[in-house]
Amino acid sequence: MKKTIIYIILSTIMFSSMEIALKMANGAFNPIQLNLIRFCIGGIVLLPIARQALKSGSRRLTLADWGLFFITGFVCVIVSMTLYELAIMNDEASTVAVLFSCNPVFALIFSYLMLHERLGRANLIAVVVSIVGLVVIVNPAHLTNLFGMMLAVLSALTFGFYSIVSRYGSLKRHLSGTVMTCYTFIAGTIELFLLVLLTHVSSIANWMSTVSGLREFANIPVLKNVSLHYFWLLFFIGVCVTGGGFAFYFLAMETAGVSAASLVFFIKPALAPVLAMAVLGEKISLTTTVGIVIIVLGSIITFMGNRVKTKESQLATREAKSITIPSSGLQSRQIKHGKNQVHN
Repeated sequence: MKKTIIYIILSTIMFSSMEIALKMANGAFNPIQLNLIRFCIGGIVLLPIARQALKSGSRRLTLADWGLFFITGFVCVIVSMTLYELAIMNDEASTVAVLFSCNPVFALIFSYLMLHERLGRANLIAVVVSIVGLVVIVNPAHLTNLFGMMLAVLSALTFGFYSIVSRYGSLKRHLSGTVMTCYTFIAGTIELFLLVLLTHVSSIANWMSTVSGLREFANIPVLKNVSLHYFWLLFFIGVCVTGGGFAFYFLAMETAGVSAASLVFFIKPALAPVLAMAVLGEKISLTTTVGIVIIVLGSIITFMGNRVKTKESQLATREAKSITIPSSGLQSRQIKHGKNQVHN
């Protein structure tokens, strides 16, 4: 139990400081370059744990597995995390942190639409409450940064979609969460690196340079400012936040289950704005504070609903076992009785 608490605390701190660290690095690194660096390092950090998980399950990766990793890598690393980086670049870290923390709500919706999973009463209430919290934070009557907020919401939405695709794939291919995440990072890094190389093709770079919204995507650097001067910042973003955050999250999941590990994402909306205020000096408006409280409430409802669903599932499994065991025993007695009759 103590280990689980430590894993949850460490993972929560890592994930809650993610937006702050990325915001601090924005002046020195291109957002796409930063994505490439952090997911490359994160994949390397998770690789020993993932390989051990494969070894323990006597599992070898196939071409079909890699096909899945390239799909999840594209959705997560290239689409969702690019939107996420751009959101941080265009809005306050605290706002992006809270809006991105709504990704489990979008995952619930996608699980209903794609996997046809039943949404319980608690899940439906959580979706409604979280949407209300989003509207309060966005504050349509007094929009100050619609573009940044839209990027953050789209990032959360696509990450929720990635979560369901990853879950479906892991269940179908019988892969653990650690393995899925590690090789998603690696596959996504390979795809992103190839796209970065394309931006250095003269014809493509020249075209991007002429379009105002695409200028920063032309000639995306790979190793620019990767030096000792920025070593500790890159170490924290790659090893601690990306690799360590996910590693501790999955360790918590392995020791205490999904419900306990999900506390990380429920605490993040409350902790991240406080850290952003302390480190970056960002001010938290009254509407943002109210929205944070509402979203945390929605997260708590989701957590309680998941716990109830888990308990119901465990109870159903126990009842099934209790029914199966006596019946098998009765069958064995009937077989023995039949043998005795034949013998007599």
